Amino acid sequence: MSSTLEAILASWPNTPWLWAAAAWTAAVYGRGWWELHRRDRERWRWRQPIAFGGGLAAMLLALASPIEPLAALLLQAHMVQHLLLMMVAPPLLWLGDPLFPCLRGLPRSVRRDGCAPLLRADGLRQAFDRLTWPPVALVVYTAVAWLGHVPGIYETALRSDGWHVVQHTAFLAAALLFWYPVVRPYPSRPSWSAWLLIPYLVLADVGNTVLAALITFSGRVLYPYYEGVPRLAGLSALDDQAAAGVWMWVPGSVAFLLPLFAIGLRLVSGPAATQGAKRLTARRAVASEVSLPAMPEEVRRPGIAHHSRPAGRAIDVLRFAILGRLLT
Repeated sequence: MSSTLEAILASWPNTPWLWAAAAWTAAVYGRGWWELHRRDRERWRWRQPIAFGGGLAAMLLALASPIEPLAALLLQAHMVQHLLLMMVAPPLLWLGDPLFPCLRGLPRSVRRDGCAPLLRADGLRQAFDRLTWPPVALVVYTAVAWLGHVPGIYETALRSDGWHVVQHTAFLAAALLFWYPVVRPYPSRPSWSAWLLIPYLVLADVGNTVLAALITFSGRVLYPYYEGVPRLAGLSALDDQAAAGVWMWVPGSVAFLLPLFAIGLRLVSGPAATQGAKRLTARRAVASEVSLPAMPEEVRRPGIAHHSRPAGRAIDVLRFAILGRLLT
């Protein structure tokens, strides 16, 4: 192992604010989840804080570990950062069902004076609903991923700490929007059919695969920044770029295909796909009429809007002649 690599692995970024922010977030979530867990152990299980903690750990691994300084020397390390921020941390955070635990974990005055007005804001809630509608979320996610890897934009982020933060923030935000309709964290009540997630994830995987292939098989170095940094273990900038493309390609496809297969199996596990889809729609319609049991009182009070899409008529894509047969 070279002395340069040893120095990088032995060094940790000096980012106490990241650790402090993660610790504060974990403490607020943990306090709120424990209160909810004591009231309803069936609804609030241990898998949720485990998943949420895993999402925070993935973010710290990407930004506050030796991966961060290594990313300045290896494009593939930078790609690992992007995978953690776009394909690992967001779904884990949503699997923790963070809305109610984070609300409950805050002081009562903050919930009443700070959070409740936001939850009352119809415009903000409608904007979030539109951004997390699968077609929109897919376009936003794909556009951010592709634009973020355009050579000129990528080079700017590599040479400027400020733009580097903007790049990572955009990746994380777009990924949170993308994975929201896939995970459907409680108390999400989408009005569209779960069958829409099948083409949603397939198209996301196709976009990721094409971008990864362009990076992997490029005959020239796309990001000249890496030609001017010390090379580790004799690895050329072009070989490093190809390895980075493979990182995006293989683990990235796994991140899309695993939930695709899980959702597909769940949708077709009933006696018939159509009946299963109708039962799923019926359950959501019934749930929309039931009050949410663990919602903080500041949010349950009359006049304060719930942070979820209002129940509406589900779109059953199985009723379309060609698309329905294809999905079935």
